[in-house]
Amino acid sequence: MPQEIEIEFKNLLTEAEFKKLYHALEMESAPVIQQVNHYFETKDFQLKQQGAALRIREKNGRFQSTLKQPQGDGLLETHDDLTEEQAKAWLQGQITLGPDISKQLKEMDISAAELNYGGSLETIRREKSYNDTTIVLDKSIYGDTVDYELELEASSYKHGENVFQTLLDAHGIGKRKTPNKIQRFYDSLQNR
Repeated sequence: MPQEIEIEFKNLLTEAEFKKLYHALEMESAPVIQQVNHYFETKDFQLKQQGAALRIREKNGRFQSTLKQPQGDGLLETHDDLTEEQAKAWLQGQITLGPDISKQLKEMDISAAELNYGGSLETIRREKSYNDTTIVLDKSIYGDTVDYELELEASSYKHGENVFQTLLDAHGIGKRKTPNKIQRFYDSLQNR
C-alpha cells in the first residue's frame, strides 16, 4: 500500500517575512512547482472530526488522491494515482476511490457516496534541502485569499523541530498556530 509518515512543521508568514526568507535561503535557485489541491469532505465534516483530510493534487499533468490521517508525531498519507479522466469525474461528483484510500476510509466508516467536492487551492512552491531537512516556501491562492507559508519536512521530529525553531529565531519570525491548507481553505469559505 503506498503510504508514508510525513513529519512537517508549518508557520504562516507575512508577505514581508516570506520575501525575507526567500532571499535569505536563496530560493530563486529552486525550481518553481505549481500545484492545485482539490478538496473533498462529507457534508457533516466526518473527515475533519477524525483529524483527516482528502485531496486530489494536480501537479505536472499528474493527479494523485491523498488521504491524510494523524499518526504519532506526523501524518499517515495514503496515496492512489488517478488518470486525468478519473480526477475530472471526482470534481463532478463521480468519486471512485482507489483501493488503498477506499480501505482507509472504510476503517473510518466513511463511504465515497458521502464525499463532496469543496473547491481548490493553488500553490506556487519552491523547495530545497536545508540542514538534513526539506524547506518549502509556499504562496497559496484560494478564493479572495493569498497566504504565505514556511514548511519544513524532516525524517525525525526532534531534528525537524530544532532546525525549524532555529530558522524562525534567526530571522526574527514568531511561531504562529498554522492550520493545514485544507483547514484554511474551509475556514475561508465560512468567512465569505
